[in-house]
Amino acid sequence: MKVIVLGAGLVGAPMAFDLAKDNEFDVTVADFSTASLNKFAEYENINTIQLDVTKKDDLKSAISNFDFVLNAVPGFLGFETMKTIIESKKNVVDISFFPENQFDLKDLAENNNVTAIIDCGVAPGMSNILVGYLSSQLDKTENVEIYVGGLPEVRKLPYEYKAVFSPIDVIEEYTRPARYIENGKMVIKPALTDQELMNFPNIGTLESFNSDGLRSLAETIDAPNMKEKTLRYPGHVDKMKLLRETGFFEKEEIEVNGMTISPLDFTAKLLFPKWKLEEGEVDITVMKIIVNGIKDGLKVNSSYFLYDKYDAETKVHSMARTTGYTATMALRMLAKGVFDKKGLILPEFIGKDESCVNFILNGLEERGIVYQKTVF
Repeated sequence: MKVIVLGAGLVGAPMAFDLAKDNEFDVTVADFSTASLNKFAEYENINTIQLDVTKKDDLKSAISNFDFVLNAVPGFLGFETMKTIIESKKNVVDISFFPENQFDLKDLAENNNVTAIIDCGVAPGMSNILVGYLSSQLDKTENVEIYVGGLPEVRKLPYEYKAVFSPIDVIEEYTRPARYIENGKMVIKPALTDQELMNFPNIGTLESFNSDGLRSLAETIDAPNMKEKTLRYPGHVDKMKLLRETGFFEKEEIEVNGMTISPLDFTAKLLFPKWKLEEGEVDITVMKIIVNGIKDGLKVNSSYFLYDKYDAETKVHSMARTTGYTATMALRMLAKGVFDKKGLILPEFIGKDESCVNFILNGLEERGIVYQKTVF
């Protein structure tokens, strides 16, 4: 089967390498950056294409001969890229985390009779799958909590952070309003609010804050209380608030000494080199999912916990592993016919099928990514 991966970045490249290990897949990677594509030069079993996904006709032509598409472009390109993929009648797994409403693609996916799995990374993605699974085991779901973060193992001032995915998408987490469900109603709060300190095994105290990671769960899971919060080392939130409130994350151009520039572009130029995750630098991914509810008249509390680190053997960063391998396992799930439903597929829909959940969890465990389940 022929697979094309759109995007050769921190996550796209490991996905291509993972799929290329299987003799069943003929893998091609497409990216606008020749530098990003050059990393595949010594791999005879991975083909490359230089491609600008914003050129719709070029994208349609590039994917025309493939059975599956993995969409790993940055979030600001994700929605329009997905539209073109679906219009091309290609089955697709997406990890772009675009800001637009996923449900705007529903009719398009149904009309083109394709399987379009949206938001299939670690969070959103695996978090949705596990919430969907735990919720499906209950008669009534009462509370859902998701805490997740990708961090460098070694803390270095001033930011104590490295961008483990597209840096521009990281800033989006700090500016996009966060949606929550509280007492059965949708509540919108600014990002970076409701800070709280929490303790986690293997890492210690982290700081959680509001971010818009609940995504489709806010509409697909019937629970009166649901929230998703991002994790960072303590103190990071205050630094980001200072930059945001000063205007460094604004997109509208301003005039400086007769020149116009976007504050966000200026900030990115200065900040991103300091956030660059270097080759071989150890990162970690921490996630805790809590689902409470009622089963057969009794209260049931369940959780999944993930602690994952950079793999020194494969030289793949943790966030790339936990995000990318969720997507590659979802693609294998489609290729093997374990899941065959058509239309817009949100990860929590997959979570309702225990055989699909086990397929993905087992595949992740084979790659050293272990979700520990607790019922209490």
